[in-house]
Amino acid sequence: MTDAMVDWMGAMRPRLHRYAARMMGSVFDGEDVVQDAMTKAAEALKAGTEVARGEAWLFRITHNAALDALRQRRRQEARDAMAIEIGQSGDEADQRIAVETGLGTFLNIAPAQRSCVILIDILGHSLVEAGGVLEMTVPAVKAALHRGRTRLRSLAASENPARALPPAERQRLRAYADRFNAHDWDALRALLAADVKLDLVNRARLSGAPDVSVYFSQYARYTDAAEWRLTAGAAEGRPALLAHHGAALDVPSYVILLEWRAGQIAGIRDFHFATYVMDGLDWSLI
Repeated sequence: MTDAMVDWMGAMRPRLHRYAARMMGSVFDGEDVVQDAMTKAAEALKAGTEVARGEAWLFRITHNAALDALRQRRRQEARDAMAIEIGQSGDEADQRIAVETGLGTFLNIAPAQRSCVILIDILGHSLVEAGGVLEMTVPAVKAALHRGRTRLRSLAASENPARALPPAERQRLRAYADRFNAHDWDALRALLAADVKLDLVNRARLSGAPDVSVYFSQYARYTDAAEWRLTAGAAEGRPALLAHHGAALDVPSYVILLEWRAGQIAGIRDFHFATYVMDGLDWSLI
């Protein structure tokens, strides 16, 4: 694959992402689709595939990748629903969201699902007790509870993304942002898990603490406190660091997602080189 072809595919990436993000309903899932499509396109070109209409060809690959991802999502949702059918009656995170969500939000949940969430997550009834009140079987209560919780999480995140973030997650984000803004790179390196993975979207992927440590060295080379700052926030309802440049502290330039495991950073997904994901991104400060 020629350098010209690589440059052309890179230039197409923002347009492909606009399509994929809207197909998936998420800028982050959309980026996963674009990455998959780019990989498949590169493999096809290396195999000698002749392309007559390049843009249509790339969009077709992206479209098919999105359909595959949607099918995989539906299969995962079905597995999750099955697990609920045979699994536990609840967890603290769902109960907290139910208690903290505004009353009017519950009107956007189907009545049977709403009743199950209220009886179990707010009033503390068991599955059997809720079934007796609603004249539903226990499997039916489990299914309705799962759907109601899923809907409520979505509504709560869109209503106030910060509300859906556990206090410990908010604290970790703020601590990371404080260390970044203070340029305490050694403190951030110390948080890396041995097998940490870095996805510098649209640029590079690295694995392992020694290699990923270079990531902070790169920031140290051109970052100063007056030009770049991170703030803790939420993006599409998930924990996120919002990166601000210069005086533009009201609107972030890009986002960084962190994955934690046992108090250490297991994954970093930095969109510094993929600012096109900000198009349509639902974000908020916390």
